[in-house]
Amino acid sequence: MKRLRISIDGVPLDVPSGTTVAAAMVEAGRIVFHRSTRLGHPRGMFCGMGVCFACLLSVDGRPNVRACLTEVREGMVVETDRS
Repeated sequence: MKRLRISIDGVPLDVPSGTTVAAAMVEAGRIVFHRSTRLGHPRGMFCGMGVCFACLLSVDGRPNVRACLTEVREGMVVETDRS
């Protein structure tokens, strides 16, 4: 299977094509995707099917992308809310 190079918070990662951003994050050992706005609680993948919006992050500079519904692309830049 073809592997694609993406970066997560500046760290390069090779993942299989057809992988979602959420699966790539989990493969990389990253479970916190962002923090809640009001209390700053860590949020990660919860439902895995785009219903809960817990897996929001920034992809290629576009904020609030659901990681569980977004397939990786070569050169994709993923950024979590690291605050």
